[in-house]
Amino acid sequence: MSEEREARWYVIHTYSGYEDKVKRSLENIVTGQNLQSVIQEVSVPVDKTVETRDGKRYEAEHKRYPGYVFLKLVYGYDDEGDKKLWYLIRNTQGVTGFVGTNPNKPLPMTDSDLIAMGLVEPEKVEVDYDVGDLVRVTDGPFRDNKAVVKEINKDKQQVTVIVNLFGRETPLTLDFVNVRKV
Repeated sequence: MSEEREARWYVIHTYSGYEDKVKRSLENIVTGQNLQSVIQEVSVPVDKTVETRDGKRYEAEHKRYPGYVFLKLVYGYDDEGDKKLWYLIRNTQGVTGFVGTNPNKPLPMTDSDLIAMGLVEPEKVEVDYDVGDLVRVTDGPFRDNKAVVKEINKDKQQVTVIVNLFGRETPLTLDFVNVRKV
């Protein structure tokens, strides 16, 4: 690869029941051809559950997305290395193709898709303000209004502030990224 590119997530479609075999095959290709810098991760997401069968409890794994394997790889579509990589992946036994509108030019997954599917965690934002601090709203219809922090919810990455509108105190719940300490 001649230039630095960011690794992105792509989805390949497999025959049902071949997900683990495809994963092992791709991992062997990565190791055998020294492609760790290009194919950075091969994933078959599973959900673990505790089930009871014949009175015995055991832990079972169920594929979250049957028929699909997720690849984190560096892919840019324009040079010979990309063509060879596409060929290697596409011709792995059990792979039917890349998911997307053009099977010859796969599209990476969007960050919002990755978060919605539970494949990555949303980026956590650290705040430099506490309850009672004066802050400024930086986006939306209340932009540039000053407010007082009432509550901070780190799990949801949201802050509740009190804004004085027309002489009334009005609570607003905003994302961390939309508020800055004054």
